[in-house]
Amino acid sequence: MSTYNKMELMVCAASRELLDNTMVIIGTGVPCAAGMLAQKMHAPNLVIFFEAGGAGPMLPTMPVSVGDSRTSYRATMATTMLDVMELAQRGAVDFSFIGGAQIDCYGNINSTVVGDYRKPKVRFPGSGGANDLASLCKKTLVVTNHDKKRFVEKVDFITTPGYLQGPHSREDAGLPAGTGPYRVITDLAVMDYDPQSLRMRVISLHPNVTIDEVKVNTGFELLVSEKLAKTEPPSEKELRILREEIDPFRYVIGRGA
Repeated sequence: MSTYNKMELMVCAASRELLDNTMVIIGTGVPCAAGMLAQKMHAPNLVIFFEAGGAGPMLPTMPVSVGDSRTSYRATMATTMLDVMELAQRGAVDFSFIGGAQIDCYGNINSTVVGDYRKPKVRFPGSGGANDLASLCKKTLVVTNHDKKRFVEKVDFITTPGYLQGPHSREDAGLPAGTGPYRVITDLAVMDYDPQSLRMRVISLHPNVTIDEVKVNTGFELLVSEKLAKTEPPSEKELRILREEIDPFRYVIGRGA
């Protein structure tokens, strides 16, 4: 059996969530690696968009930023951020990837401050396009490491809306119905959201991980699916493509296995 590291497992797990004949807005790093891997494995008609305007490129290698010229290589369009965001506003985008410093049980994300807003312990760059994408795209995915500092009972600041305070909160806030958090992929497990309570729920444990290990690294009560599965480890084909074609210099996946 092939050896792999945690980052490779997260990229592979994230890529499997992306479907053929759909649209995704991605950033650089893990989301880009996941999108490229999905195209090469099971979703050849996945259309990738970048926030800065690259639309439907045939990515030759991993871009270093959303404005990298590679994001427009053999693209359908080389357009602007305005057009990409308008596409999301019209409800045409199926998936987006969002990151942040904190996430709570309803998928609200903080990438602004830790601590008091006016006198924070740490100040981060803020939203960028994250608020827009999570507000307007149909399904939002998060890829992050799993620990109590990130998975908190209450985020210090809502930069990016999840399900806010629970059922009907997004709609009450004026956000489009049918949009919202979809999956959270970590180095321990894969989570979705319970359809009734909209609270985060563990649906798959990674190899050699226990549910107790996931719970002890989470700062709120996690729900657990009645059909709890085991995450399939990366296949030899996935690892070969990821290591040799997508990220040969190991900028994202690292060198440890």
